[in-house]
Amino acid sequence: MGFGPRLGAYLIDAVVANLIVGALYLAGLGYAGDVRGLAIYLVFLLEEFILISTGGQTIGMRLLGMRVIRLRDRGRQSWPWIGVRTLLLALLVPVVIWDRDQRGLHDRAAGTVVVRDPARADSAS
Repeated sequence: MGFGPRLGAYLIDAVVANLIVGALYLAGLGYAGDVRGLAIYLVFLLEEFILISTGGQTIGMRLLGMRVIRLRDRGRQSWPWIGVRTLLLALLVPVVIWDRDQRGLHDRAAGTVVVRDPARADSAS
């Protein structure tokens, strides 16, 4: 999966995280103005961890037809490895450094790869 679709998915997920933090604020959860960026970042990471470990894809990935799978058998990776992937994603550096197969360092460390969603490809046919 190329860099463009991944960036698009990250941007969609960032907007979702921003909307969640905004909705929590409107619901009465108060926080200092300088904490809002950190709150959005933490919600983004929590969204990544929960959605990828339970369904293999985030909202952005689902909209753009991508999925995270375990490289060795194309199954869903276990949550501890998705935790490793998410922690490395939090550092941002592994995301922009990838190998010739276009796997980021966070995916290599977790034994995962981002692919086109086979379920979405089947339904499009």
